[in-house]
Parts: sequence; C-alpha cells; structure tokens
Amino acid sequence: MPEPKASQLLTSAAKTAATSVARARTKHVTAGATAVGLALAAVVVVTAGPWDASGQRKAEAARAVSQGGDGGADHGGTPGTRPGSPSAAPSAPAVLAAPGASVPGPTRRALAELLDPILKDPSLGTRRTAAVVDAVTGERLYGKAPGEALTPASTIKLATAVAALTAAGPDHRIATRTVLEKGPGRLVLVGGGDPTLTARQKNPYGAASLRTLADKTAASLKAAGTTGITLTYDTSLYSGPTTHPIGPNENLAQVTALMADEARTDDSTSGPAPRAADPAAAAARTFADLLHERGITTKGGDPRPGTASDAAEDIAKVESPPLSALVERMLTHSDNDIAEALARQTAVAAGERHDFDGAGKAVHKELDKLRLPLSGTRFADGSGLDRTDKISADLLTGLLAEAAAPSRPALRSVLTGLPVAGFTGTLSNRYADAADAPGTGLVRAKTGTLTGVNTLAGTVVDADGRLLVFAFMTQGAPAPQSAQATLDRLASSVANCGCR
Repeated sequence: MPEPKASQLLTSAAKTAATSVARARTKHVTAGATAVGLALAAVVVVTAGPWDASGQRKAEAARAVSQGGDGGADHGGTPGTRPGSPSAAPSAPAVLAAPGASVPGPTRRALAELLDPILKDPSLGTRRTAAVVDAVTGERLYGKAPGEALTPASTIKLATAVAALTAAGPDHRIATRTVLEKGPGRLVLVGGGDPTLTARQKNPYGAASLRTLADKTAASLKAAGTTGITLTYDTSLYSGPTTHPIGPNENLAQVTALMADEARTDDSTSGPAPRAADPAAAAARTFADLLHERGITTKGGDPRPGTASDAAEDIAKVESPPLSALVERMLTHSDNDIAEALARQTAVAAGERHDFDGAGKAVHKELDKLRLPLSGTRFADGSGLDRTDKISADLLTGLLAEAAAPSRPALRSVLTGLPVAGFTGTLSNRYADAADAPGTGLVRAKTGTLTGVNTLAGTVVDADGRLLVFAFMTQGAPAPQSAQATLDRLASSVANCGCR
C-alpha cells in the first residue's frame, strides 16, 4: 500500500476523534476518554511511520533492534539487493510485551454488562461465540460458548502462523535453488515452497527474486564454460493434490512447491486475481526466458517436470524473507497463498506428509505442544477457505495470548502482523461508522469472512492500559457488512472499556 503522509494520518485521525466524541457515548466510555484515546492513536500512528509495503510501521523494527533479541519481523532494506545473504530479522519483545501488568484489568461483571447487549444484535446471525482474555494473566474475563468450535474463515491463519513459527522458527527462510545433473547436462529449478518468490523487475516487498537466481545461475554456468542446458523443474517437496478442496478459485493458486508472484497473471500483489493454470510450469518458463536474456540457451522446448538427484551439483539459490515476515504479510493481507505454504512448511518441519491432510495434522501437533484448547478443532487447510475448518473462540484467544507472552518472543510477529483498525490490511476500510470508530487505531485484529461466516480476533489495550485479547465468531449472519460492523463495535467497546 502507498505510504500516507503523517499530516494526512493526523488529520484523518483527528476527524475520527471529533466524530467519535460527538456521537459515540456509552455508559462505560465517556466522550473525553474516546477523544484522548483517538488522539493518542493519531500521535502513535504519525510518530511510528512511515508505513512499509507489508502494512507495518518501520519504527517498530527500529525499536526492536535497539532492544536486541532474535527473530521477529524484518522491515529494513530489500533482501537480494545487498551483497550476501540477508541478515536474521530482529525481534520485538520489548515492543509487544504485555502492557498493563501494574494496573487492574476489567471485571467479569462489567465486561458482561458491556458486551452481552451487543452480542444479542440480530445482525450477528443464528450462532455467535465470544471470549475476552487478560493477556497478562491468561484468565478468561468474558465468554459466550467459548469452547464451541465454529467455522473460523480466515482467522484460522492465526493457528497456521503460530504452528509454523513453532515448528520452523521465525528466522527460517525458504530456498529456491538450481542444481546441475552433470551427466545429461540438465539444470533443475528446485522449488522449496516459497510463495513470495517474484519474477517482477520491481520487487514488491523484499521477496526472493527469480531474476537474481537467473543472474547467479547464468554466471555460474558461464564460469564453467556452459552456455546451453536442458531445463527441468522439481516440485517434489509437496505431495498430494495441488488443487484446494474448494476447487479452482481466484483467491488461491494451485498449492505447489514452485511458483512466482503467486501465479498471478496481472500486476496485483494481494487479493483475488486470475492465476496461471500450472504455476510451476509458468515459473519455469519465465526462468528459461530469464536465462536466455543472460546468454544461456535451453534445449528441447519448454521446461518439463523432473526430480533432482542427491548427486546433483548446487549452482545457485535465493531465499525468502524470514518466516516472521511471511507471517506478518499473511495476516495483514489475509494472503491465502502464503497461508497454505506455511501450513506445508509446518508439515515439512514436523515430519508429516506434505499435503493438505499432513499439514492439518502438523498444525494440530504443534498447537498441542503449546497445550492450547483443541477440542472440536479441524484443520482442513491453512487459509480458512474450507468451510469444514473448525476452531473455538477459546483457541483463538489462546493463540493470541501465547503470541503476547514474554516467554514466546518467537511468536511476536503474529501480533505485529495483525491489521490496524482503519489503517492497514483487511481493516483499512472498516471502523468508519460512528458506532465503531472509537476503535480506530486501537484495535489490531484478524478478520474472517465467508458467506454467512464472520469472525474477528485480535488485541486491544483497554482504557486503563491493560492488554486484552478477544475473539468474536458468528454464523448465519443475514448481511456481511452489518455483521462486520457489529463485530467492530464489540472490539471498539473492549478497547475503550475501563470496565470495573
């Protein structure tokens, strides 16, 4: 997304604050508290800018670096444009350590008085569950059928993120390689499962570049006196069907270990788009063209599928941004391709089959290690597009509480990747109405939307400075926009609550 100017952000937030003061009053939140909260949000947004391409604030990373530590999100320069391999990404434990430990949290009774009436709103449909948890103590402060597993839609990406970070680690990078089978003179492009590999001249967000791989490969071949090869491509890392259970869909490419630009056939970088029918073959053809431009000819027509042997000689490789950065991008933009890739990477790290079933088992296994509530859960995919996925509000808040725990710095990118209400990612166009505007800049949450399914799960710091995590889930809503607005109002109410 383009970087908004600080003055624009300040003006926008100030207008929102004024609107909120005039219109948004509840028995628990005074107009003055709303104005102060939103003014603070405006200052935070302005001083924390500028915004980078993944929707995160670069100042978060700078502060994280000053605090030291390992893991986390890399918001620095573009990997691949600097000599050598990219450095490990900094963590942000000091930025997101649960605040408010010295102040009392809201009471159960006050939260119930605030949230119960909103949860009864008919816009939420026939089934609704909820949980609000104190991130400092892990105590659930509010719950409505919190253990009931419902279809989570894209909020399942929180589970995918935590499982991948637990299994593979926040600093893990996914390699795309070329190797040479010396006997037949066959060059093999080996996919490692990097969903962010790009072939574009303008690298959108510091992704690994197929052009850089072609540069390195051509230089190595020429140094060895080779200017002509047979090119094949290897996608054997993944097994099973490549088509998602919902079938071909513009929200997701075929799930394969090799693709470039998520197999998009337009110039988009997120959201629905037309996709190549065979992403791996398309990436290999592009790579062949890049080699031709660099003086390496390929024989025998279009590249064909093949498998690299253990005896093949390594020629070149490029690596993805760290897993923490992939998690951030996945959550901010609700990127389904990254989600399915991270589920497969979890399966690889956990020793399960590298298909949809194996990925689901791997996610369950990793979350079980964290002793999270898994009763009734089903992980049919990593993205949440499959309606047979099942998750409870207890699990969603458990995932967020783990990510906020000081003892889990490796999970911190789950929180930094959450969209900011009214500003970034899938929340950039929400929180505009007077009823939910008090949460603008204060709520960070993952959205989930399918027909008849609306979910919201994230974090807030309440009016007293206590970090809370929440999950609101609904099914059977008659109108998605009305359901989303009510979910936003629930989160805004928690954010502005001084509920004693």
